[in-house]
Amino acid sequence: MGLFDFVRDAGEKLGLSWGAEKRAAEAAAAKEKEEKAAAEALVQKVHANKLEIEDLSIGYQDGVATVHGRTESQSEREKVILVVGNTQGVAQVDDRIEVVSPEPEAVFHTVVSGDTLSKIAKKHYGNAMKYPVIFEANKPMLTHPDKIYPGQVLRIPHLA
Repeated sequence: MGLFDFVRDAGEKLGLSWGAEKRAAEAAAAKEKEEKAAAEALVQKVHANKLEIEDLSIGYQDGVATVHGRTESQSEREKVILVVGNTQGVAQVDDRIEVVSPEPEAVFHTVVSGDTLSKIAKKHYGNAMKYPVIFEANKPMLTHPDKIYPGQVLRIPHLA
């Protein structure tokens, strides 16, 4: 006599759940709690960057952050999107932000290995010395022109 091991989910089905429904409900509740915490952390991150957005709310589910709110400018809207999107675990941002004074949208650039702000400025503006425009457009997310990383998404505003 003794204990014999079997594969739990293999074998003849008897129509019994053996606690599977309870485990599924517990897993769903844990996932919901985790996603709610992630959404709150994203809200705090936006506030920590001192971005001006009214009635900010963020939902998070399966890697998608849904952002609601209202802001005066297109640049603030884009910065909120970048703060949320450049966070580990966020694969997509569903933008539901209302802009009071619409402006032309900036181009978004995904940093690749070997990129510098000068190279990005050369590509988008034809002049590497325009890198400060990109740096300023991405403050406060960027704190130094040399601190960018592959996979990061940056705003490239239109030149006036």
